[in-house]
Amino acid sequence: MLFNSPRAQFKARLLAGLIGLCTFNAVAQGPSQVLPPEVDALLARAKVPREALAAVVVDAAPAFNGQSAPLLSYHARVAMNPASVMKLVTTYAGLELLGPSFTWNTPVYVDGTVADGVLQGDLIIQGKGDPKLVLERLWLLLRRVQGMGIKTITGDILLDRSAFAIPTQNPADFDGEPMRPYNATPDALLINFKSVVMTFTPNLASGIASVSFDPPLASVQMQSSVPLSAGQNGTASLTDCGDYRAQLKADFANPLRIAFNGSYPAGCGEKVWSVAYADPPRYAERAIAGLWQEMGGHLGGRVREGRAPLNQKPAFEITSPPLAEVIRDINKYSNNVMAQQLFLTLSLAPNLPLIQGPGVASNEASREVVRSWWQGRFGNEDQPFLDNGSGLSRQERITAQGLARLLQTAYVSGDMPELMASLPIMGVDGTLKRSKSRTSPLAQGWAHLKSGTLRDSTALAGYVDAANGRRLVVVAIINHPNAPAARPALEALVDWALKEGNR
Repeated sequence: MLFNSPRAQFKARLLAGLIGLCTFNAVAQGPSQVLPPEVDALLARAKVPREALAAVVVDAAPAFNGQSAPLLSYHARVAMNPASVMKLVTTYAGLELLGPSFTWNTPVYVDGTVADGVLQGDLIIQGKGDPKLVLERLWLLLRRVQGMGIKTITGDILLDRSAFAIPTQNPADFDGEPMRPYNATPDALLINFKSVVMTFTPNLASGIASVSFDPPLASVQMQSSVPLSAGQNGTASLTDCGDYRAQLKADFANPLRIAFNGSYPAGCGEKVWSVAYADPPRYAERAIAGLWQEMGGHLGGRVREGRAPLNQKPAFEITSPPLAEVIRDINKYSNNVMAQQLFLTLSLAPNLPLIQGPGVASNEASREVVRSWWQGRFGNEDQPFLDNGSGLSRQERITAQGLARLLQTAYVSGDMPELMASLPIMGVDGTLKRSKSRTSPLAQGWAHLKSGTLRDSTALAGYVDAANGRRLVVVAIINHPNAPAARPALEALVDWALKEGNR
């Protein structure tokens, strides 16, 4: 049981009292209601049957205003695939179990002696699951190494990734799109999301677009320029852009070469395109070797796998942003690999039960941690099934009622500000920036919702603020082959909740 301290037990009892068991019973036992006509009509237009929808609309804090009965409870106890909305479970569990100020440390060890700018020995970088070890922070890590007076390493740079016990994964397994950054797989030493960022800058005078790559990857040939597209008169077009990625005819098949067989439209101006590297297991070593060389460092050996020394103090550690900041990236931009990093960390943290063993995390162990946390917070009802914690899965399941209970509990908890601040605001930012309310302008800026979309699933869940100050929890999930086409029905439900909340 995770909630074994007096403080945690008091917190659990207090939250249960504030929310009121009557609320959950009302959601669970109340009769399914007739769907709002506008929602029903949009489902029919998308050729999605009513039975494919599960939805709950209920007060966020019913004990405060006496409104315990849900406004809508429709197939609320049916386990559904929520797509990326499952990130709400992972991020709220992370806030409760780790705390909003939790950070990831990446220790760096010097194994040898340093004299006259030369390390006679090895440098070891130990990954512990940092989800935001992006290029800028990797540069700072290597700059600190140089700040210790190390310009040349006679041995190797060793990368310790042993903190995560996860099987080798093929990024193409999920949807056959291995070059999409969202398919990046978790790693104890996750560098820059295993992605290559390409910047295309057209130069009309020379008739080419220069191409820059971040990070520089050691031993990888990168084409530095591409011809500009010619217009009808044989000169570069200043107006047409179109699908510039298709026109480039990029070739990423060879991990040792990135090439373009097409051209770049001048009318596009400067564009930035991120792709997943074709050889993910070798990404970290090539990125670190390439950046170390670009910074003027010399390496006598190579970058390879290794282990950090036992019982040795690191030369220094770099620290990630706090969890409260990390979950904003996870939820607002639906970052899958960051969510998986957090999920794995739940079975790595030393203050939580050890399933795999000390200092080692796995998906199986993290599922057990979340199961125990859910049972301690919500009981046995509505137990979700998490695969990797990100929603990028065909197996993950949760009920609309379970998500509603989680959001109600979070709303009256001390973690409410961090969780709500991480949610996209409809029509304003994140994954909902371009979302347009179908029936009412009130939803724009008044709904904090996590969205989710897979091939056969679409979902929205979060908080909606009515004009009279009433705050509602809205959860809606559709599982059907036509689910993505039915997103307008979910947005119509948000509009309906706004209107009903004002009554």
